[in-house]
Amino acid sequence: MTQTIQASVIQIDELESRFGLQEVLDDQFFREWQDGLPEIGDWEKESLDRLKSGYLNLLKKPPLLENAVRMAVLHPLLFISGFYLSPFHVKAEKSVTIALEDEDSLIIEGRIDVLVLKEQFWLVVIESKRAGISLEEGIAQLLAYMLGTPNPKKPIFGMLTNGSHFLFAKLVKGETPQYALSDEFVLRRRENELYRVLSVLKRLAQLI
Repeated sequence: MTQTIQASVIQIDELESRFGLQEVLDDQFFREWQDGLPEIGDWEKESLDRLKSGYLNLLKKPPLLENAVRMAVLHPLLFISGFYLSPFHVKAEKSVTIALEDEDSLIIEGRIDVLVLKEQFWLVVIESKRAGISLEEGIAQLLAYMLGTPNPKKPIFGMLTNGSHFLFAKLVKGETPQYALSDEFVLRRRENELYRVLSVLKRLAQLI
């Protein structure tokens, strides 16, 4: 009997038991968020400072819903990162279906908030949550979307944000899907951690 569930309610232990997903704790598995990060220019820093200030100002009048997070933080960040320029292509609200065929077939359905592609290769899958929601609540949903990659031979990267916090993920599908997570970047810290977020995004863009 086929069971269909939404990605927004999937749990990591279900992905582990049904898809064989494994978390890799070896620090060498996901070096892309740490090594070879490009420098960012003065105009980028100025733009990110304004972006941070504007977002923190919005937080003074809650609630800040998911669409507002995308408008105020996510899309400007992608613009500064260069993902709206060739050779990249951005799709919003991309429908995804992940199927597991066994005696108890499972289908996971959902919509990716933002998908960045290059020649149909999924470079970055981005899932945003409304402000105030812990990123922990979105990790399983992000990983479920990443399992839907049409190119299982190459690593796929993801980013999860609620506007105030940012987390990167790497997944290598293969026979046994494996993933790892980055440290969490937080806007409320004294230094503008959007600088590092932008550097990671630019580094991922360089990989292909």
